[in-house]
Amino acid sequence: MLDDLAGDFSGARALITGGLGFLGSSLAHVLVSADAEVTLVDSLAPHYGGNVWSIAGIEDRVRVEVGDVRDERLAASLVTGQDFIFSLAGQTSHFDSMVDPFTDLEMNCRAQLAVLEACRNHNRSAKIVFASTRQIYGRPRYLPVDEKHPIVPVDVNGIHKTAGEWYHRLYGEVYGLRAAVLRLTNTYGPRMRVKDARLTFLGVWLRAVASGEPFEIWGDGRQRRDFTYVDDAVRAFLLAATRAEADGEVFNLGGPPSTLREVADLLIEVAGDGRYRLAPFPSEQHAIDIGDYYADYSKVTQRLGWEPLVSLREGLARTLTFYREQGVHYWDNPA
Repeated sequence: MLDDLAGDFSGARALITGGLGFLGSSLAHVLVSADAEVTLVDSLAPHYGGNVWSIAGIEDRVRVEVGDVRDERLAASLVTGQDFIFSLAGQTSHFDSMVDPFTDLEMNCRAQLAVLEACRNHNRSAKIVFASTRQIYGRPRYLPVDEKHPIVPVDVNGIHKTAGEWYHRLYGEVYGLRAAVLRLTNTYGPRMRVKDARLTFLGVWLRAVASGEPFEIWGDGRQRRDFTYVDDAVRAFLLAATRAEADGEVFNLGGPPSTLREVADLLIEVAGDGRYRLAPFPSEQHAIDIGDYYADYSKVTQRLGWEPLVSLREGLARTLTFYREQGVHYWDNPA
């Protein structure tokens, strides 16, 4: 996956916050393969996806710090001397943010400020890449959604993620920190949390199919979404980290749109078995659903040369194979 990027990370020092989560661990595997010196920090808080099994095979080649980056002393010690900081720690459940908004505030605002303050005081030369979300746009006013679309979040998580973005952009403008922001959409693949629907509906579908159980589509199944396979998302993080053109910029990621029923049918076709049913939206979920969404990601293509390389069919096949072999480490994991 690294090809022309490998040389940029050989011997470099990289910190990944949320490093035992889905994206963090996937990024760690790639950076280790490039001979980077990798530090992972993760609180392993319940329900947020941190899983020590996700670094199986590289556990002896990374430094793991179990802790919370809101701890200012810890954040300062971790950022010192790093060349790259991948800021992935956070709370991503839209529903949980509405039930417990103060925890979401702490994890998506205070945590980001702690890392940025640590960089301001101890390491202004590091390149920072922040993982944001398409949820900040709210219900699309037009499709595909580009980076100029109004920011109108429909849940607390979207508000706090918006603030996280602005912290990074402000610290870049005022203090000269080099930061880039990636707005992710429905990222999926091996190592994602599939225990429940807290973080992703597709994870629940994958678990059900891998286990031979039925799954539900909420609504009529005609909602359109786009998806990004984890390898493609990781490559975007690496490009944003190494390209000066990304400094101070915000980029959408995305892929070709599909209706949810098309995704469900494709998943069953790839699996060779499976079944689903349409079910009414739970009222609390329907209130914050954004309807159709798919991104215009032409900016990141033009500026950084990124585009999705793994088709939805291929990505689903790879992910199913992973969970059929290693699923027990994910759906039985207490996180």
